[in-house]
Amino acid sequence: MKTRADIYGKDVAETVRLITTYHRIHKDQLLRLFPTKEGKIENLLSVLSKEGRIQYEPETEMYHDGTKESLGCAMRSAIWVLADFIEKVDYHSSADFPSTLIFFAEGELYDVIYVEPDKEALIEHALAMTERDAEKRIVIVETSEQIGRLSIPDVTAFCTVDIQTGTVQYFKHNKED
Repeated sequence: MKTRADIYGKDVAETVRLITTYHRIHKDQLLRLFPTKEGKIENLLSVLSKEGRIQYEPETEMYHDGTKESLGCAMRSAIWVLADFIEKVDYHSSADFPSTLIFFAEGELYDVIYVEPDKEALIEHALAMTERDAEKRIVIVETSEQIGRLSIPDVTAFCTVDIQTGTVQYFKHNKED
């Protein structure tokens, strides 16, 4: 007979890893990162909160690892992009600037980069100064007008993200530009 640890162990470990990796994550995002297991994950989150292994803020619906820092727009947007790919993802983690998040999906490394309005030149410069690891890049912009102001190599897609609903709208990158 399987014990509770046998049944929930892997999901507990992954839930705690998500929260400690990203430090703060919205409840809806956590649930989307576990497709078909939403009910099970909600129960685990409740238990982990009661045990004090994670913290929950009901007013913001954020789970965190004790970090007081708020979840920035860049990371929150990047996690929604990750949720779009989660069924194909083998591994994911936060990343160092200028990237926000990285993930492996179907044998390829994706870099998720957030570009704040009027920071296009900064991101381009930072990317030019870093060693290229990612085979593909997904670039999050606040508005589609930013796309024309960017010249970033290896872009698979540009996208905008509604951080409240998790809706991601992708724009295919035209390599001729």
